[in-house]
Amino acid sequence: MKIEYKGDVDLVTVADRESEALILERIRKPFPTHDVMGEEGTRIETGSEYKWYVDPLDGTTNFAHGYPVFCVSLAVERRGQRVAGVIYDPTRDEMFSAELGSGARLNGQAIHVSATANLGECLVATGFPSQKRHKNPNIYFYHQITLRTHGVRRAGSAALDLCNVASGRYDGFWEFNLNPWDTAAGVLMVEEAGGKVTDFFRRAISACEPRNAGVERAGARRAAARVQGDHGGPGLEELPSPVTYANDRRL
Repeated sequence: MKIEYKGDVDLVTVADRESEALILERIRKPFPTHDVMGEEGTRIETGSEYKWYVDPLDGTTNFAHGYPVFCVSLAVERRGQRVAGVIYDPTRDEMFSAELGSGARLNGQAIHVSATANLGECLVATGFPSQKRHKNPNIYFYHQITLRTHGVRRAGSAALDLCNVASGRYDGFWEFNLNPWDTAAGVLMVEEAGGKVTDFFRRAISACEPRNAGVERAGARRAAARVQGDHGGPGLEELPSPVTYANDRRL
């Protein structure tokens, strides 16, 4: 498998490009006038009322390492409103789908978000960027939220993280600086499953622009509230010293 780098650590594989090419071909045959935005460079902008968002392989780093957490994500919007989305996890043969006003499904069965009300009982998820991690404040929020929840997971695919919220496997999810193709299908999935998706200022997420996304439901709403405001994280506790921790373990 040939692997290339779009940046210092941002991978792209032959599978990414071939998947996007195949999806584009399949979309353009029945819908030749629709606009398309794909992660690997497809940009068709004609002013059509319909626009597709294509992530041909979400979780490329996992895929490249043989770690079985990756998927294909497709969404279509009409006049700026998401109307349908589908996310397929080939390693588990799980097909998540959602249609505006018709609910969300996993392999044809209706799914719903978690009803867990206590933040301390919530299992939540997050993600970290492939580039410039040292400039991303999420490690501070991870530190705080992992202390106040039942646990935090970082699996490496935002689209599947959103599906796991929609199906109730996670109680919440947050991440900074996601792209439109990362979230377009997953946001609709969560909303149609009864959840809510906003940025950290509680504003609605638009499919057409990158935003910092937070998913909230029941007790997870309190976690979302903790990351509102300045993304630099004012007022957060200092990270513990690994040296002090190691010394304490010896006592």
